[in-house]
Amino acid sequence: MSQAHHGIRCAALVGAHGSGKTTLFEALLHAAGTTDRRGTLKDRTTVGDSAPEARARGISTELSAAQCRFMDEDWTLIDCPGSVELLSDTRAALMVADVAVVVADPFPDRAVALSPLLHFLDDRRIPHLVFVNRMDAPEAHVRATLHALQGVSDRPLALREIPLRDDKGQVTGLIDLVSERAWKWNPSKPADLIPLPEAARDDEGAARAAMVEALADFDDEILEQVLSDITPAPEQVYASLARDLQEDLVVPVLFGAAEHENGVRRLWKALRHDCPGPEVTLARLGLPDGSPMAQVVKCFQAGQAGRSALARVWRGEVKDGMTLGPDRVGSVSSPMGRKFTPKGVAQAGEVVVLGRMAQVKAGDILIGETSQRPADWPEAPAALAALAIRAEHPSEEAKLSVALSRLTDEDPALSTTFQAETGETLLQGQGEIHLAIALSRLKSEAGLSVKTAKPTVSYCETIGKGTTHHSRHKKQSGGHGEFADIHVEIAPRGRGEGFHFSDRITGGVVPKQYIPAVQKGVETALAKGPLGFPVVDVSVVLFDGSYHNVDSSDFAFQKAGAKAMQEALPGCGPVLLEPVMEVIVSVPSDFTPKAQRIVTSRRGQLLGFDTKAGWKGWDEVQALIPAGELDGMITELRSQTLGVGFFTAGFDHLEPLSGREADQLVASRAAAHRG
Repeated sequence: MSQAHHGIRCAALVGAHGSGKTTLFEALLHAAGTTDRRGTLKDRTTVGDSAPEARARGISTELSAAQCRFMDEDWTLIDCPGSVELLSDTRAALMVADVAVVVADPFPDRAVALSPLLHFLDDRRIPHLVFVNRMDAPEAHVRATLHALQGVSDRPLALREIPLRDDKGQVTGLIDLVSERAWKWNPSKPADLIPLPEAARDDEGAARAAMVEALADFDDEILEQVLSDITPAPEQVYASLARDLQEDLVVPVLFGAAEHENGVRRLWKALRHDCPGPEVTLARLGLPDGSPMAQVVKCFQAGQAGRSALARVWRGEVKDGMTLGPDRVGSVSSPMGRKFTPKGVAQAGEVVVLGRMAQVKAGDILIGETSQRPADWPEAPAALAALAIRAEHPSEEAKLSVALSRLTDEDPALSTTFQAETGETLLQGQGEIHLAIALSRLKSEAGLSVKTAKPTVSYCETIGKGTTHHSRHKKQSGGHGEFADIHVEIAPRGRGEGFHFSDRITGGVVPKQYIPAVQKGVETALAKGPLGFPVVDVSVVLFDGSYHNVDSSDFAFQKAGAKAMQEALPGCGPVLLEPVMEVIVSVPSDFTPKAQRIVTSRRGQLLGFDTKAGWKGWDEVQALIPAGELDGMITELRSQTLGVGFFTAGFDHLEPLSGREADQLVASRAAAHRG
C-alpha cells in the first residue's frame, strides 16, 4: 500500500513532558529491527535521553536522532524534548521534518498541554498525526481525548482507529477504519489479524462514516459518494488520507501503548503510506534551488569532531572533505542518539552529523559554498527567567565567559547579558529547569563551579522638589592648590525625561573650558543618590561661580560638581523609583481567572484581557507589574496552567515606591554598602 517516495523521510516525535515520546521512539526503533532490545527509561538503556542531564532528571533535554529502516524504506526519527522550557530545539526539528507524530496522553484534561505544539504545527502547516499513547490505562478514553484535542487544534482530527475491548473494558486491540480489519495486540510482538467482532460492527460503521465525512470536506469525489450513500473503497480513502496529511488539511489520530509496542507497527505502516517525502517538504518550505544542499538543525560540540551540526540533506550528496557553506566538512556520520557512526557520504533526505562546522548556525541553508538564512526560521524565544552568575573562583571568570558563549551558541533559547547598572552577568532562559540544565552542563562539560543569585532589580531614585546650592572645593597643600566655586540650580524633570545639564554663565565667572568638568562631576554623583540608587529625571543648571587663575583645574571643578549634588540632593525630597513592566500573559481561556489572580498577587495592575489572535481557545491578559515581582512568575504561571502558560514583558515606566518595600530596599542597600 506504500506510495513511491524519493529520498529518505524524517519524522519528528513531539509531545508534552511525560506523554511517552521517548518510549515510543524506542518502540519504533525496536519494531523496525534497528535495536535488538527496546531501551527503557528505568534501566537507562534508551537511545534517546542518553545525555547525563536527561538521565539525571528523567526528561528529554536535547534532540535525539536515529536512522532506521522499516519495510525496506529508510527513515530518520527525531525524539524531541517535551518540556515547554526546551521547545526551541523541538521547533528546529519540526522545521526540517516531513511529518510530526504528536504523542498525546489518553486523558482529556491533558489535551491543553499540546496547545503550543499544535499551534506551531498549524501555523507552519507542518503535516502531523496524533498518537494517543498509554491506551492500556484503565481510565483511558480515546473519544473524549479526541474531543478535547479538537478543542485546541485548528485542523479537523480524523479518528483512524477505534479500540477493541474485552469484557472488563480493557483495550486489547484496534479496528483500522480504512481497511475495516481488526487486530489483537500481542505485547512487544506484531498484532494478530482477527475477524471483526460482530459486537463492534455498529461502532466501527459509525466511526468510519465520521472519518469519511471529515475527508469529504476536502475531497469532492468522496463528498459525492457520501451524498449518494456510496461507501468509498479503502484504496480511495487511503489516497485521500495521504493527500490530506501531506497538505496539512486533516490530522489522523491513531493510538496504542508504546511501552508494550501495542499499535506501534500500525503507526509505522501509517507513516510509511501517508508521510510525504523530502521533495514534497522542499516544495512546502519554498527552499531555493541548488545542489548539494543541506540545512542545519542544531550546532553542538562533539568531542574530537569539534563543533558539529545536525543537518538534513535536501539535495545531492554531502561528503567528507567537501566545502559546504562557509566550512569544509570534517566528517559525515549517522546519528543513533549520542553515538555517531562515520559513513563518509549522505544522500538526499538523510539527517546526519557534519563534523568541524565552525561557522554555521541553526537554520542556515548550505548550498555548495554559499550559506543563506531562511526568513521563516523560528526566532529565539524571549527570556522568561534569569540568574546572576559568576565563577566561584575569580580566576575562572574568563573560562566562564568562554563556556557561556559555547552554551548560548548551542542553545539559542539561552542568552547572557551584562547589566551595567548592577555589574551582574545574567544567564537567561525559559525557566528553572532550562537554567538548571545549563548550570549542570557548565559543571560536567567545562568543569566550572559557579555561584548564582537572584538578579538585582535596577531601582532608581529621583527628587520631589528643586533647590539652588553653592559648592566650593578648596585645597591647599603646598605648590598649586585646588579651587573651584559653583552655584547650581537643581530641579525635577518629568518621568522618563532623563538628566539634562545646561549653564547660564555670563562674564566668564566660570571659564568655558571648566563647564564640561562641572557636568562630569554632577553625573558622577548622580550614579548613587542619597538612597543608594542612580538618580534620574533631574535637571542641573550652572548659573554662577568663580575660579582662581593658578589653582583652578578640570579636576577641581569635577570635585565641586560632585560635592554640590552630594550636599543638595538629600534636601530635595528623594523618591525611590521601581521599574514597572508591561506584561502580556498568554493562557488557555479556562485558566484566565488564575492568570489574573497571579498578576494581582504580585502588585500588578490589570489592564484587561482579550482572545489571543491565532490561538484557538486562548486569552491574553494585559497588565503592568513591577519588575521585582516577575521573579519566579513563570514557574507559578505554569504550575497553574498545566505547564503551557507564558508571558512577555517589556519596560514601561518608573513608578514611585514608598512604604515598607521602599524602607527595606534602602536599608538593604545601606547594609550592602557598609559590608
